[in-house]
Amino acid sequence: MIQLFVATFLVSLLHALIPSHWIPLLSISRTYKWSRRETLRMSFFLSCAHILSSLLIGLILGFLGLSIQDRLENSFHSISSGLLVIFGLYFLYRHHTHHHFHVDDELLEPPVRKRQLFLSLMMFMILSPCMEITGFFFKSAAFGTWALLGTGAIYTVTSMVSMIAWVYFLYYGFHKINAHQWEHRSGILTGITIILTGILSFFIN
Repeated sequence: MIQLFVATFLVSLLHALIPSHWIPLLSISRTYKWSRRETLRMSFFLSCAHILSSLLIGLILGFLGLSIQDRLENSFHSISSGLLVIFGLYFLYRHHTHHHFHVDDELLEPPVRKRQLFLSLMMFMILSPCMEITGFFFKSAAFGTWALLGTGAIYTVTSMVSMIAWVYFLYYGFHKINAHQWEHRSGILTGITIILTGILSFFIN
C-alpha cells in the first residue's frame, strides 16, 4: 500500500506540472494585469474545480473496485495491477498523439468581463479531470476503504498545493518556460510512474 501512496503523490505532483494547469491563468492574469494575490485566489478556485471533478471519477471507480473485490477475491489484486500497467501505456500513447493545449485568443483580447474569464477557466478545469490518477483509486480498493480515502486525500492536498505553488513562483517569469517541452517530460514521467506502480504492486502485496 505504501508504494500506491507514494505513486499517488508523484503522479499528482507531475500532473500539476503540466502547463495547461497554470499557463492559461497566468496568461490571462498578465493580459489583464491582475495582482499576484488576485491570481492566487483564482488559482485556488480553479484547483478546487479540477480536483473535485477528478475525485468524482476516482471515487466512483474506487467504490466500483470495492464492490467487485469480494467476488474476485485474490485475483482482484493481480487484475488491478495489470490495469495500472495498461493505463500507463495508454497515457504514454495518448501523450504522443494528442494536440498541445493553447489559450483561446478571444480571452486574451480585452475587454472581457472577469466573470466570463472565471467561468471559462472553471469550465476548462472541470472538463479536464486528472484521468491519470483515477487508476490509483481503483487499485486502492484492493487495500480497503481507508486506502481509497487515503489516496483521495494525498491527491487532493498534493494537487492543490502544487498548482497554487506553481502560479505563485511563475507569476513573474512563466513566459520563460518552454511549455511544450515541460508538458512532454511531465507526461512521459507520469506514464512511466503508473506503469512501474502497476508492476511493483503486482509483486508486492
